[in-house]
Amino acid sequence: MAKLAHAVAAPAAAKAGAGFILKKALISALVALVLFSLMIGVRTEAGPEGGLIYWTRFEELAGMVAAVFVGAIVVELLRRWWGPVETPKMPEAARKTLGLAGRVVAPALLIFTVLVPVIFYDQRYILDLGILVLTYVMLGWGLNIVVGLAGLLDLGYVAFYAVGAYSYALLATNFDLSFWVCLPLAGILAAFWGVLLGFPVLRLRGDYLAIVTLAFGEIIRLVIINWQSLTGGPNGISGIPRPTVFGIPLTPGENGLAAMLGVPFSPSQRLVFLFYLILALALITNWATIRLRRLPIGRAWEALREDEVACRALGINTTTTKLTAFATGAMFGGFAGAFFATRQGFISPESFTFQESALVLAIVVLGGMGSQLGVALAALTLIGGFELFRGLDQFRMLVFGLSMVFLMVWRPRGLIGHRAPTVYLQHKQAISSDLVKEGHG
Repeated sequence: MAKLAHAVAAPAAAKAGAGFILKKALISALVALVLFSLMIGVRTEAGPEGGLIYWTRFEELAGMVAAVFVGAIVVELLRRWWGPVETPKMPEAARKTLGLAGRVVAPALLIFTVLVPVIFYDQRYILDLGILVLTYVMLGWGLNIVVGLAGLLDLGYVAFYAVGAYSYALLATNFDLSFWVCLPLAGILAAFWGVLLGFPVLRLRGDYLAIVTLAFGEIIRLVIINWQSLTGGPNGISGIPRPTVFGIPLTPGENGLAAMLGVPFSPSQRLVFLFYLILALALITNWATIRLRRLPIGRAWEALREDEVACRALGINTTTTKLTAFATGAMFGGFAGAFFATRQGFISPESFTFQESALVLAIVVLGGMGSQLGVALAALTLIGGFELFRGLDQFRMLVFGLSMVFLMVWRPRGLIGHRAPTVYLQHKQAISSDLVKEGHG
């Protein structure tokens, strides 16, 4: 009798499940139809005589809606077949597999990065793209200290990026200082502003902290725009000196590096130098972050991220912990800003909008907060992915948004999202048994 009831209930459950999946897919398709109607279905443009002309693209609209419908069905089926992607507590075997993958992927990625200027020496586009990706990798690793390790949501990280860029530009143009002198000064000034930001937000958490940091980033941008006598205002600062190889310029003249080495001059030499320069800065950021994470201050950051109340109960000075996190992350943002200024040769407030902060934060979150390798992979995916869809301007942000949604569904903690502690308790059973014996004694 029980077998008969089970046999009758199984098809009913399957039908109910199929109906639920179709209903969910239809709702998703309807929402896509409403959202994409004005984005893709109908395009408008100002006419030559002041009127408004428009044209329709119903075929592309139907294709997008159909893709959403089919995608919703596939996602729901995969969710039911595979179950939850990850549990709150990662199994030991999965942790070992993830660690092994990190030990293999990270060196391979580093070796390939070092060889990029050799392989693509004559391809300026690839070198420029590599420099851009490494810049965002460095920014992501800097913000990862604040968001990933200390758990402080910072939406105004672009402010430190701007402070570093303008500090280098002003020092180099007004005082004729070299890049190697201005670089540490830019980092120190950015760290100082990080401490200034840290003091007002010592008692804030969550949404309130995010709002204040967002306001701080906007304040810095508005100051740059309106203080025209110092920053040039909307016109920016031009004529920023290019970096030199310890005083030797990368120019075609007799005093240039190419002439001293006895090799023909090529414009790609400057790009190769900039590539290895930002790679060195990024690796220094990574090395410093890993070292700091293993020190007491790094463990204090992780404790603050997990539970601030428990952190205070343990006697950790949360004021110092927050200020050091903001200052350290801001310092690396200042270094990246100085490199950006010397690479571009021109900076303006348009380069330091909230969109930059959002992009760097997306890199940290999607890569996995606290994961150095995950941040690097996310920067490569997002920045490189933008370039792949550069020819499809109308679908570029759409693909980016869908990618983020799918990643958050299947990897809610990021590409390599895990919170592995830096300290493990060994011989847990032996310690507990000894304590029990002492208690009975």
